[in-house]
Amino acid sequence: MLKQFHAALIIDDHPLFCDALSMTLQAVSSISSMHTAPTLQGALDLLSQGLEVDLVVLDLTLPDVNGLDGLLRLRNATTSPIIVVSSMADNRIISSVVRAGAAGFIPKHSQRDVFQTAMTTLQQGQSFIPDGYMLLDESESASKDDTIKRLASLTNQQARILQLICEGKLNKQIAYDLSIAETTVKAHVTAIMRKLGVQSRTQAVLIAKQTSFANVLHDATPPA
Repeated sequence: MLKQFHAALIIDDHPLFCDALSMTLQAVSSISSMHTAPTLQGALDLLSQGLEVDLVVLDLTLPDVNGLDGLLRLRNATTSPIIVVSSMADNRIISSVVRAGAAGFIPKHSQRDVFQTAMTTLQQGQSFIPDGYMLLDESESASKDDTIKRLASLTNQQARILQLICEGKLNKQIAYDLSIAETTVKAHVTAIMRKLGVQSRTQAVLIAKQTSFANVLHDATPPA
């Protein structure tokens, strides 16, 4: 029996694409209630305020996140399936997002029948991988998968703090940005380093940057 989707949240910072995607999803599925957010934080705020949806559609390129960070934080905020819709269609990226908890991947600007097949697949409780793409063997990216699992163990607040550390901000600046005590930031930083298995902020930044899609694609480039 197919699970029916009635409400969806689209996270994308391009209004015209959001409108087009909303119409497509409503045309190919039972979704009738659409919600949108232009940033990851906007989406997290909606979910924390009690928004209930059956499906989350995530663009990987947002103003406030980079790489898998957005997906990992979103995965911690909702139990609903997350489908990634992105123009960055590459076997390594698709493999990474699925192992990070996405229910599937749809290349942006796919034809309507691709979205229809994806919705049916998700409603059956299965993961959707588009024709012409494949998940890479887990052994090819075992270390990256371990990194993803470590990052996925961070709470949303810890993930936000790690993102600010990656931007080069000090504890005092982070405390100001997040309106929390500096001692609280220090406690979170200690917990972050413990979960990531590192001894310094620099090592934590290097771990975080391993999951950026620039690095995923760089890893895919054969040596000259």
